[in-house]
Amino acid sequence: MTAPLRHLVLVLGDQLDRDSSVFDDFDPATDAVWMAEVAHEATQVWSTKPRIAVFLAAMRAFRDELRARGWTVHYRALGEHELPTLDDALAADLAALRPAKLVAVKPGEWRLAQSLPATCRAAGVAWVERPDRHFYCDADDFEAWAGKRREFRLELFYRWLRKREGVLMDGKEPVGGQWNFDAANRGSFDRRGPGLLPAPRAFPPDERTREVLDLVATRFASHPGRLDGFDWPLDPAQARAALEDFIRHRLPLFGRYQDAMWEGEPWLYHSRLSAAMNLKLLSPREVVQAAVRAWEQGGAPIEAVEGFVRQVLGWREFVRGLYWKRMPEFLDDNALGAGEPLPEFFWTGDTDLACLRDALRQTLDLGYAHHIQRLMVLGLFALLLGVRPRAIHEWFLAVYVDAVEWVELPNVLGMSQYADGGRMVSKPYAASGKYIQRMSNHCAGCRFRPDEATGPRACPYTTLYWDFLARHEQRFARHPRTALQWTHLGRKPPDELAAIRRQAAALRAALAAGSRPQHGPKR
Repeated sequence: MTAPLRHLVLVLGDQLDRDSSVFDDFDPATDAVWMAEVAHEATQVWSTKPRIAVFLAAMRAFRDELRARGWTVHYRALGEHELPTLDDALAADLAALRPAKLVAVKPGEWRLAQSLPATCRAAGVAWVERPDRHFYCDADDFEAWAGKRREFRLELFYRWLRKREGVLMDGKEPVGGQWNFDAANRGSFDRRGPGLLPAPRAFPPDERTREVLDLVATRFASHPGRLDGFDWPLDPAQARAALEDFIRHRLPLFGRYQDAMWEGEPWLYHSRLSAAMNLKLLSPREVVQAAVRAWEQGGAPIEAVEGFVRQVLGWREFVRGLYWKRMPEFLDDNALGAGEPLPEFFWTGDTDLACLRDALRQTLDLGYAHHIQRLMVLGLFALLLGVRPRAIHEWFLAVYVDAVEWVELPNVLGMSQYADGGRMVSKPYAASGKYIQRMSNHCAGCRFRPDEATGPRACPYTTLYWDFLARHEQRFARHPRTALQWTHLGRKPPDELAAIRRQAAALRAALAAGSRPQHGPKR
């Protein structure tokens, strides 16, 4: 006689943590794991093929590892069932398996954190939520730090968490005598470019992954993206190999060139670790410790290591805390009143703007762009154009292999689009085409000129930048961190500014006319 099922352990696609608290008391004789692939998670935002494939391939690798331990895994694979949503699949299996409890850590998306417990309640099954040990800082920790703050700043949080964790600290002081080394981390390449960089460690698909790629290519044929170069790390061993490769070959110059861009060079000095970390294949503590150890052993300078640690221990933990503190109202933030549709070329990469074309085609093909491409090319264009924040958020969530909503939404709505009105960053990241010219070689091969705001050669970034300043002058002209930009606006002759605004309006109208909701569900 089969023993009653005590615990059904829920594992979602971004919870592939071998050290998760859900397994602390796992008993193979009385417990089982539950996982499911459902079409809705790939279509609720129109996910790229690489993003879908990363999640499915990593999930199947995790499933097979658990089964190799002799554990029971109830796994619903696409093509073997037609239940559309996770809630539908879970409800069906709760009814069939009748566990006493469902054990989980909180999902990484507010939507699922509400709906999945409700599905359990409807089935009469207890939802037991365990702490998520993957992160340095849980929601209660962040709430304690945030206190009654209305505005939240990374620098204050980062210093607090570094002190608490003792990372890059010399007693009570930061190593090197500085909390951050940003001033040393803003380099761009000269005309010779980045030079010869070793290719990142590759992970050719095995048979299981090739089956996933075939499935995605067939079932999601209309989705954007390519799979012929798919080589993401999909298990902890591969993720650690990617970490070791980054520490050895890229970390030493990561700090200096972390904001630099170069045509046709997607990886440069960046790590390619965010997807593995966000799937929980790799612990942030392990990543931070490896970077700090490189500095201690003389393998990387402090400015590179501190800049990287700030992204992992600082920014990643900061945005997660803000996400859970401010959802669900965060999703509807639109402080600047932006209402333009997302241009259609965000789904095709078909634009004459060299920087935008390079970042978009790379994104759609690989499911990847580094943080400056996301913030200061893609996000900047949406900000200056005035794209509806939720539309650009949904695009970012759809296209990147590392996109989980807890990390993507605050980065896009709070940092990139200033939709929260300054709760997360003190000023909008607004810049003209001259910023892109300074940090890349894109402008040299582009038909637009970054120093021109009107006329046939005017860079749309520059035109829209001055128009953005004019549209939001009342809000920011007296802001202590933006006053200089708006002072420059005041020096524009009225007739020149009027011409800029006419050209911006014409550009906005042309892009709106060409924008059609052809991808994903209409909202």
